[in-house]
Order: sequence, then C-alpha cells, then structure tokens
Amino acid sequence: GRGTFALQCHDPESQVFYRNLRVRPLKTPADAAGPMPLVNERYVRILELGQANFPLVDLHAHLKGGLTLEQALALSRGTGMFLGIAANCGKGFPIQTDAEAAAWVDSMKGQPVFVAMQAEGREWISMFSKETRARFDYVFTDAMTWTNPAGKRMRLWIPEEVEIGPEPLVGPAGEGAREQAFMDLLVSKTVGILETEPIDVYANSTFLPAVIAERYDTLWTEARMAKVIDAAVKSGVAIEIGGRYKIPSERFLRLAKARGAKFTFGTNNAGATDLGDWSYPLAMQKALGLTWKDMFVPGHQPSRAQRE
Repeated sequence: GRGTFALQCHDPESQVFYRNLRVRPLKTPADAAGPMPLVNERYVRILELGQANFPLVDLHAHLKGGLTLEQALALSRGTGMFLGIAANCGKGFPIQTDAEAAAWVDSMKGQPVFVAMQAEGREWISMFSKETRARFDYVFTDAMTWTNPAGKRMRLWIPEEVEIGPEPLVGPAGEGAREQAFMDLLVSKTVGILETEPIDVYANSTFLPAVIAERYDTLWTEARMAKVIDAAVKSGVAIEIGGRYKIPSERFLRLAKARGAKFTFGTNNAGATDLGDWSYPLAMQKALGLTWKDMFVPGHQPSRAQRE
C-alpha cells in the first residue's frame, strides 16, 4: 500500500547518518499479499504500544499441543507481537542432552524468533554444558520443581506430587503453620534459584500449588515478596508477567517496579489455542505504566550463559 518512512535515532547522544535512500515498488499480485493485521480491542492496544516504542515480545511461547512454527509466525505477523520460542530442557522433558538441545537450536536457524531454553527442575545445570546453554538467546526457569527437606521431588503444578508439610499444631497458635512453613521454604528455594542458576528470566513467578492458591494474597506477604524481588534485581533476572496463570499479582509487580526490577511478557501456552492471549500482561503494563525502560529484551547484552 501507501505509507511513510520514518528515520529514528533512539539515544539523544548518538549520531546516525543516512545517504541515498531509495524505494523501489514491487510488482506483487494482489492475491499474493500477506494477511491483514488482526483488529480488535486487544490488538489495537498492541499497536498503540508499538507506536510508543514499547518492546512487544512474548518470551514464553511453546510449539506444543499441535501448534506449528508456521502458525506461531502467522500470529506474530497478524498481531505485531514478536515471539521467543522455548524448548523444555531437563529431567523428564523432550530435551535432556547437549546433542538434543543443539539439534533443536539448529532446527530454528533463520527463523524470525528468539530461541529460548526453558530450564526444567534443578538438575538442568549438570545436564547441559555452558557451551550448549550459550547457544540460546536466553534461558529461563521457574520455582515450580524442587526437593523438600524430606527428599521428595515436587512439581508444584501436579497436585498429587505436592506435599505442604506435616499437620499443623493443635489450637489457634498452630493455625496454618504448615502453609507458612511451606511458603518460607518456597521463598528460600526461589531465592536460591535466582542467585545461583545462570538464568535471564524468572518465569511463572510466585506460582502456588492448587491446594493453597486461593490464599495467594495472604501467603505472599510483602516481606516474602521483597526477598524474591531483591534476589532477582541483584542477579539481573527479569520477572515474567504471565498470561496463563495471571501472575504475579499487581501488588507484587508494583513492589518489584519500585525496587528496580525488569519485566517480560510470557504466555506459557498449553497448546495452539491459548497463544495470543496477552490480556493480563497488557493490563498490568497499563496499570503500572511500564515503559520500554522497564522491560528485558534478549540481545541488548549477552545472556548470563553467554557471559559465562
């Protein structure tokens, strides 16, 4: 169609020179044109953010549940939201060796997406070499898999694997004691992950197992939130604003912003139908007034794995 070219220089202190700009119309048949962008209230909001120089990137997308790369790219072109495609790497997941990880990265060469390692469990560091991790644009993990003091390995999204702890003490003084002890352990595990594992993004942040999820606002006290946020900021780990579980809470995000955290958008789609639901991240961006300065985007500096 018709349009205007804009030449933009971001940094007030930098200089950019242009010379011999030329435009050559392409003789493309009308029926060969690409699909028109999707237009509804959500995608109009995405266009507005793009005009404000906000980085439109979903860094937690999966090719699973029948979703193909071609379908994901079509959604990206139609909405204006760039994608980071993540491979699940770790114990019990599709990719468990350096060779498998390298093959997956090679399969994504030339594609207009970021390539991510989703590090699963706490064993992943010993399963993948530094060289393999560094081939990904970024690495992210969550605090949803860990081993409790009794030696039980738990995946918090699977109810039958979750063990909150021993029965609470008898009487009012013991009311909810095991839940409080579990939360202290969860915070300790999360802080340890953020401080010691070479990751760039903390995904599924503040996730709670179903048995206590309804008490999220009570159990995630300000003191607990501050410990996790400070560990992320200290280690330079961005905090994901998740579309699937609609976490962290706005209260957590406000505290994180005030303490200097960086953020990302992430769908964590289960399949082909839920990728593209950015309603919660977009709502949080608007509520907190997040700008490009608050966001993490891969490539502006080497990943932690690459720095290693």
